[in-house]
Amino acid sequence: MRVLLADDQELLRTGFRMILSAQPDLEVVGEAVDGADAVRQVGRLRPDVVLMDVRMPGMDGIEATAAITATQPTRVLVLTTFDLDEYAFAALRAGASGFLLKDVPPAALADAIRSVAAGDAVVSPRITRQLLDRFAARLPATSAPARDDGALATLTDREREVFAEVARGHTNGEIAGRLHLSEATVKTHLTRVLAKLALRDRVQIVIFAYQNGLIDG
Repeated sequence: MRVLLADDQELLRTGFRMILSAQPDLEVVGEAVDGADAVRQVGRLRPDVVLMDVRMPGMDGIEATAAITATQPTRVLVLTTFDLDEYAFAALRAGASGFLLKDVPPAALADAIRSVAAGDAVVSPRITRQLLDRFAARLPATSAPARDDGALATLTDREREVFAEVARGHTNGEIAGRLHLSEATVKTHLTRVLAKLALRDRVQIVIFAYQNGLIDG
């Protein structure tokens, strides 16, 4: 898996490079010093994942995330200092697949990159809901998907149920218990929901549902 590091602090980039270079399945293909540099390098290097600091001079990580996810299949994993951080939420709304604290243990960092590269999100939908509740009213609209009633109409009744459960922050195991389904069946329904609504992962389901008034808590 090809990884691009984007952080204005050279010491942090060096540390992340050392950690990731020790992993046989991860390759650091470049380093960017700010958001604009990250956008340029993604276009040139086509990494699988960008490890993106959100607070950088010039173009910050939020703007860079929006630019990258709007035009490239590359996934973005943002770095933040606090787990309930308006910058982290803004990055999720801009298309990031999750966020990590900067003091994340090395093994968790590598696992998170693998998860994002595989198409999963690495932030709990419950945390996303907390972020939404705390910061949504103060933040401008970003590139999060808008409501598409035509796409929503294509969901089956069971897919709507799975959609609603994911949007409330429940895991696949919890959904399986609540709907009396197997986890494999829940995952199948979830995959179809994501495809029909053109969403990247379950975190975007939470954001989509929240912004369009499709859940009530």
